[in-house]
Amino acid sequence: MSPIRAAAKGRIRRRPMAEINMVPFIDIMMVLLVAFMITTPMMSQGVKVELPKTISEHIAPPDSDEVLVVSIKADGSYYLDLGANHDKALDLSSVQEKVSKLVSVRPNIQVLIQGDTHVSYGVVVQLMAGLQNAGIDNVGLVTDPVALDGQ
Repeated sequence: MSPIRAAAKGRIRRRPMAEINMVPFIDIMMVLLVAFMITTPMMSQGVKVELPKTISEHIAPPDSDEVLVVSIKADGSYYLDLGANHDKALDLSSVQEKVSKLVSVRPNIQVLIQGDTHVSYGVVVQLMAGLQNAGIDNVGLVTDPVALDGQ
């Protein structure tokens, strides 16, 4: 027998492994689960205001558009739900300037006003006029649904 044939005969044939080791995938999923559990409470931003209650149907904004929420507290101070400084009070000219810059970058942005129940109507109208001057033609108003008896 030749030495080449003897070496080939002693060689062990390995078959391809047909199993998938699931442990690394489970580890990655657990890390993602923990990351999402930690970051989800941070996703709810904005300023706490007492919204007026109305009887109306829920209107969901289109998924493709981005939404900017402008909040008005009872004292008439304005807040933009934008970036890290969403809890910093702004005056009307600052809101108008920031929204104008945002509209130039994102022309399809939808703006919603979240006004407190106790804010005067004139303050809301001034904000709407300022947003119109900034290039926003369509503004939505956010309300809370009224809890009806028996539902």
